[in-house]
Amino acid sequence: MTDNIPLQPVRHKKRHDNKRRDGCCPWSRCCGGGDFRPRTVWLGHPEKREQRYPRNVINNQKYNFFTFLPGVLFNQFKYFFNLYFLLLACSQFVNELRLGALYTYWVPLGFVLIITIVREAVEEMRCFLRDKEVNSQIYSKLSTRGTVKVKSSGIQVGDLIIVEKNQRVPADMIFLRTSERNGKHLSVIHPNFPNKSAGEMTWPRGQLHDLLQIRSFVYAEEPNIDIHNFIGTFTREDGDPPVNESLSIENTLWASTVIASGTVVGVVIYTGKELRSVMNTSNPRHKIGLFDLEVNCLTKILFGALVVVSLVMVALQHFAGRWYLQIFRFLLLFSNIVPISLRVNLDMGKMVFSWMIKKDSKIPGTVVRASTIPEQLGRISYLLTDKTGTLTQNEMVFRRLHLGTVAYGMDSMDEVQSHVFSAYTQPPQDLQASRAPGATKVRKTISSRVHEAVKAIALVHNVTPVYESNGVTDQAEAEMHYEDTCRVYQASSPDEVSLVQWTESVGLTLVGRDQSSMQLRTPSGQILNFTILQIFPFTYESKRMGIIVRDESTGEISFYMKGADVVMAGIVQYNDWLEEECGNMAREGLRVLVVAKKSLTEEQYQDFEARYVQAKLSVHDRSLKVATVIESLEMEMELLCLTGVEDQLQADVRPTLEILRNAGIKVWMLTGDKLETATCTAKNAHLVTRNQDIHVFRPVTTRSEAHLELNAFRRKHDCALVISGDSLEVCLKYYEYEFMELACQCPAVVCCRCAPTQKAQIVRLLQERTGKLTCAVGDGGNDVSMIQEADCGVGVEGKEGKQASLAADFSITQFKHLGRLLMVHGRNSYKRSAALSQFVIHRSLCISTMQVVSAAMLSTSHTLTSSSFVSLTDVYFIATLSFVWKVTAITLISCLPLYILKYLRRRFSPPSYSKLTS
Repeated sequence: MTDNIPLQPVRHKKRHDNKRRDGCCPWSRCCGGGDFRPRTVWLGHPEKREQRYPRNVINNQKYNFFTFLPGVLFNQFKYFFNLYFLLLACSQFVNELRLGALYTYWVPLGFVLIITIVREAVEEMRCFLRDKEVNSQIYSKLSTRGTVKVKSSGIQVGDLIIVEKNQRVPADMIFLRTSERNGKHLSVIHPNFPNKSAGEMTWPRGQLHDLLQIRSFVYAEEPNIDIHNFIGTFTREDGDPPVNESLSIENTLWASTVIASGTVVGVVIYTGKELRSVMNTSNPRHKIGLFDLEVNCLTKILFGALVVVSLVMVALQHFAGRWYLQIFRFLLLFSNIVPISLRVNLDMGKMVFSWMIKKDSKIPGTVVRASTIPEQLGRISYLLTDKTGTLTQNEMVFRRLHLGTVAYGMDSMDEVQSHVFSAYTQPPQDLQASRAPGATKVRKTISSRVHEAVKAIALVHNVTPVYESNGVTDQAEAEMHYEDTCRVYQASSPDEVSLVQWTESVGLTLVGRDQSSMQLRTPSGQILNFTILQIFPFTYESKRMGIIVRDESTGEISFYMKGADVVMAGIVQYNDWLEEECGNMAREGLRVLVVAKKSLTEEQYQDFEARYVQAKLSVHDRSLKVATVIESLEMEMELLCLTGVEDQLQADVRPTLEILRNAGIKVWMLTGDKLETATCTAKNAHLVTRNQDIHVFRPVTTRSEAHLELNAFRRKHDCALVISGDSLEVCLKYYEYEFMELACQCPAVVCCRCAPTQKAQIVRLLQERTGKLTCAVGDGGNDVSMIQEADCGVGVEGKEGKQASLAADFSITQFKHLGRLLMVHGRNSYKRSAALSQFVIHRSLCISTMQVVSAAMLSTSHTLTSSSFVSLTDVYFIATLSFVWKVTAITLISCLPLYILKYLRRRFSPPSYSKLTS
């Protein structure tokens, strides 16, 4: 394998462009079809719209009322197998070709079509009822008549919708106000969307109906597939002076998200086919199994044999008379060579296999929504799985705190708790005694370091405590007294929640937070108030987040930061243990974060704030200037501790992945999470074995960088690949063939920061480049495109709803059920389908061979006995010839099907799986 890759551009095939989607018909704009354009949305006045927008309905059906029958018939007759029998039945309307009653040909064909139509109708009806349930959900809408109830399908662009706690957001909206924390915080649960902050926008704070009295509108960009960015503005014309503020991703609520706490009022900006989630989802398609395609190909071979036999029979008659009609009559006479019963038997067998899957007590809750491809499960070569909610429970657990000289695990957290307790409850006289010359220096130092580490972890985050009424305590009262039983933590990242929950368990509790302050409660019940001066959120480029706070009791200003070890190593002061301990914790599958601190004087902070504000006001290169100012503060920081957090895996994930690996199935993990989190999960789940190296694909943005990184990756052997979505996009743009060739050689691949469309693109490329069957597994709405694109889509019912399971071919309740679904039911369905097809074809060949031999004997006998002079010798010759024909017929009947049976076994032989467990 050479080390250099020629710099040749990739010629891409034409793919569907999500920037343009048509409505219900290409010549009409009744459904909002045509080019997408920016829009001006007046608050509460949908009648002022500038253009027609699509209805806010969810439609996962493959057909509608008018296209159902034509669509089903087209999908059936576009394959040669069914088309052959249709032409065969139609030929009986020609008198010269009729061999018997019409029903002998049309009844079997009609029976096959009726079974298919009924099955498709049942599946479409189930899909229709599921969509109707979602579209009929009731929401509250603000109108001039007050608050009215409206169905999800009746929501229009410009409506003001009230969404309650645990309700699904019905459309893409800009939220106006919330009821939590005086409208300053809103928590939204979704796998790919961060927590939203209402910001400091000038929305009216009066009654909800006051929103209808103001003259204001939102200018929104054209609909697109980017779920991580949004550009828009809010304008209020009746203000003095008029208000004009910018809108970003922080002000949006995408459809299918769920409100975790509080109540939100939002204005609808996108509906129906223009929703972000819908534009990231491919249209449902009719899936045909590889086994059916192989049977269709075998049917063509049998038809070719039928044509040859018919020509031979006509040749035996010396092409006498209207021989061309005789060819067609022989084709009809020997049509049993291609058995119509094969399709009926296979369809009935698949229905039985699907019923067996649903009734298996070892995988309860499994649902088969595509009963046409159960045997496809036994031929999978690539398994593409989501991470959050599929492999993991999305529940982080704090496992280790490392201070360099001492480490605390789960069994020694009581020592950390005692250190924190002593730091806040020690009397002043005892504190002075501990500083006496005879005091133990090591004990005092460790206690102080533990206290500083826990305090830093409790401050550097984006977690918001939310207080909810439990039916006994009033919500406002619970918030006032910080009731522990009513408090829940909300954040975009579950690992941050786990860190805050751990600090609560050791005595330092986060009890309050808003845009400018934070409150911590000590073990003695004292409330510590901190003012948030600046906060620097986590980004994929920086791999760290920071916060500057002022302690209200002492006035001390501290800069806390946490992040990945690869970036924090150059920020903290020199030490000799950081790299080694980070490696040890990472090998245990823990998500490692480095926590550091820097004390600032008032003059230092004022100087930084002036430069930071100036950089944020820059028009050109704003991001670069802001990053430069922040980096000036990130120098010589004090290393406080390392934290190790583990993402809890689903039950029996490791043995399931081991079974799949032993079966020769390559597993790719596609996730929208961060690179470090994805890598830790891959190690923890044993997707990457302990003796395998991991090649982390460096971020690339240009063609030359991608070329160099691919050359470096080419020199690696038997190592897993970890790549980000941005780098993947660059590689596929310039070196699609080379990248896929190298990636397919890896034992495992992890793609992080993947958009939903990228997941579907990876599935499609695997199918095109390898020709192997793929299976996609996911549990969220962002996995629907991948599931629908794969040859077999499996949805997991989890915390993120049922959107993935409803769009999948098979639905399971836990990832561990996938092993039995593929290894047992998939393999058995494939073997039984192959054996059934072999039996039907063998039976038909036996019958057809007897027909051919009998017809040949009659034709030869008629030719010989038609002579006027027949001697006894000729009679003896005819009898001998008839005997020879019978022997030949028996030989053909016995041997020919055996040779065909051997061919079928080679053709349909299932892959050899080793070390399988039932």
